[in-house]
Amino acid sequence: MTNQDPRTGLEIIDEAECWELVASKAIGRLAVSIANAPDVFPLNYRVDTSENGVKSIVMRTIAGLKLAGAVLGNPVAFEVDDLDEATHTGWSIVIHGYGEEIENVQEWLRAEDLNIEPWADFPKSRYLRIRPDRVSGRRVS
Repeated sequence: MTNQDPRTGLEIIDEAECWELVASKAIGRLAVSIANAPDVFPLNYRVDTSENGVKSIVMRTIAGLKLAGAVLGNPVAFEVDDLDEATHTGWSIVIHGYGEEIENVQEWLRAEDLNIEPWADFPKSRYLRIRPDRVSGRRVS
């Protein structure tokens, strides 16, 4: 029996499966608030699992609004989905947390090992980590 959201009838995805689904994709959207105005940035990412099993999202970026908005200390949201418009099926995962720039050399080298390749042909030498405090997912099937 699946667990359903009583408000929407959508299947609630447990946190372990949320992480599996997020790890199966490479493109997501980062939502930040800059000067009390929301903005959303599509980007590529990888799931990183620390030595103690804690999962986070790591993305490669450059200096700019995305990075600045994510590290100001305000909450951020990261969303990944997989939708089939023809069959009206799919899932959506939202990870809420806080962003931090990876500046420690060991963590930066760890991020390099994730092989996050930017789609745009432009050098991106900075890394942003989203440390989650809440993960939720819904599926329509």
